[in-house]
Amino acid sequence: MTTTETSAVETGLDLFSTEVLHDPFPHYRTLRELGPVVYLTEYDLYGLFRYDQVRAELTDWETFSSARGIAMNPTANEMSVDSVLAMDPPRHRKLRKVLDDALRPKYVRKVADDIGRLADELVDDLMRRGEFDGVTDFARKLPVDVVMDLIGFPRNEHREKILDWALGGFDFMGPAGERQASAFPAIQSLMRYLATDATADKLLPESFGQIVWAAADRGEITEDEALLTMSAYACAGLDTTIAGVSSTLWLLARNPEQWAILREDPKLVPSAFLEGVRMESPLQFFSRVTTREAEVDGVRIPEGARIVHSYGSANRDERHFPDPDSYQVRRNPADSMGFGFGVHNCPGRSLASIEAHALFGALVKRASTIELTGEPARTPNNITRGLDSLPVRIR
Repeated sequence: MTTTETSAVETGLDLFSTEVLHDPFPHYRTLRELGPVVYLTEYDLYGLFRYDQVRAELTDWETFSSARGIAMNPTANEMSVDSVLAMDPPRHRKLRKVLDDALRPKYVRKVADDIGRLADELVDDLMRRGEFDGVTDFARKLPVDVVMDLIGFPRNEHREKILDWALGGFDFMGPAGERQASAFPAIQSLMRYLATDATADKLLPESFGQIVWAAADRGEITEDEALLTMSAYACAGLDTTIAGVSSTLWLLARNPEQWAILREDPKLVPSAFLEGVRMESPLQFFSRVTTREAEVDGVRIPEGARIVHSYGSANRDERHFPDPDSYQVRRNPADSMGFGFGVHNCPGRSLASIEAHALFGALVKRASTIELTGEPARTPNNITRGLDSLPVRIR
C-alpha cells in the first residue's frame, strides 16, 4: 500500500502571543490533534508538536539542520553562527568536545559534596524562616553561588544581572516582533560582559571557562566560538536550571499527595525532578532548517523550510505519556525531552541534576508540608518557561 504525501494542516494560532505563552499546554494539545506537522501561517514555520516526530527530527540532523541557526529570526541566527547550538557534525563535535571536557561528570562530581552541604545549610535556614520565595530564595541560590564559580564568572555586581541578560537572550531567539526586538539590549549587555569582564585572565582559576579559553589558545576552537560557548554556559546553564527547580517545587506544593509519597521514599527525588522538567520543560522551543525535501508521516515539508519543534508539547503528548498533565513522582520519565535529545542533548544535565537532587534531598528530610501562600508570578518568554516568584511556606 502506498501513501500520498499531503500538505501540512495550516493554523493561524499565534504560538508566541503573551496569552499562549502564559498557558501553552491546551494549545499544544490542539496542535497535536491537527496532525504530525502543522504550518503556522503567522510565522511561516512548520511545527512539530508530537513526541515521536520531535524525537525523530532531533535524531536526523542531516535533514533537519542546526547550521543555519536554531532561532526563529534571521538577526539572532546571524549572530550565533559560531555557537555550538548552531552547528552540525563534524564541526559540532569539535566544539562539543570542549564543552564535554569541561562538564565531564568526574569534574562535576568534585563539587557534589560542596553542593550537598550548601543545600543542607540553605534548607535549614529556610526551615527557620518558614515562608520564603521558592525562586529567589530556593532555586537561584546554588546556581548563583556555586555554578557561576564553576563557570568562572568573576565575583562582582554583574552576577545577578547575568540571569536577566540570559532570559533576554532566549527572548531574542523567538520570531521577529516586539518581544524579540526589546530583548536586544540584554544581548548587547551579555556579550559586552563576556568580552570585557569574563575574559580568560579574569575568570576564576580552574574553572570551566578557563578550559574553554585554553582550547582557544591551543587553536582547537576560535575565539568567537569560545565567546559564544561562554554565552551558552550563561544562558542554558543557569536560567534553565533555576526554572526546572522552581517549577518542580511549585508542582510539589500543588500536589501534596505527591510530596507525601516523596517523603515516604526519598529515593524518588531524581524521578520527581525529572517529572517536573517533563511537565514544565524549561526550554519550550528551538528550530531547525530542512536541507532537503522531507516527509514526516505522510506530510511533505519543502527544502529550506524552518521547523519549530516543541519540547514542551512533546513532553505532554498523550500518545507517549499516559495522563501527561498529571504530576507523578513515580513516573521517572527518563525518555522525556526535558534535556533535549540527539547530538544537541544538554551537556550540563549532570550538574543541573546534582543541584536539584541536593536541594530536594535536603528539603524532603526536613519539611513535612509545602504550601503555596500566594499566586506565582511568570513573565512570558519566547523560548523558556519559568517562574519569577513563588511564595511558599514549609513546616
